[in-house]
Amino acid sequence: MNLTTLFINIFALSCLFIAFLKDKRKTTQAVKIAVKTFIKILPTILVVVVLIGLLLGFVPANLISKFMGEQSGIEGILGTAFFGAILFIPSIVAFPLAASFLKDGATITVVATFITTLTMIGIVTLPFEIKELGRKIALLRNGISFLLAILIGVLIGIIL
Repeated sequence: MNLTTLFINIFALSCLFIAFLKDKRKTTQAVKIAVKTFIKILPTILVVVVLIGLLLGFVPANLISKFMGEQSGIEGILGTAFFGAILFIPSIVAFPLAASFLKDGATITVVATFITTLTMIGIVTLPFEIKELGRKIALLRNGISFLLAILIGVLIGIIL
């Protein structure tokens, strides 16, 4: 466990302890809700983790580097942006996947674009969004979000 993870866990446990001291009933109720929610989403997370594990197991690092590395250029950024826009992966799973991409040779720009499109664009949820917001607004929001996600990825690549 690295120092950042240790700090976050100690901070979270400290906040839980303070909340428990302040109001035992509310804190206990919140922990019960959190455990129930975790149990409900656990099967989905496990399936996604297994699928990602298989993907990373069968896709060699040099292939990831080829499509997401320095030599991939704008095609790598756009391809990963489309990939991120189509997938429906919880953020809690997406970040370890992104770390694996980085470890296997992907650039920070491509990974930042992937994470940003994954969280900002919802191709899977687009029909619901069209129903609720209307076709024009839903498509406009997703289109602008796609362009902004690429811009954010490029800016993060420049900064880092």
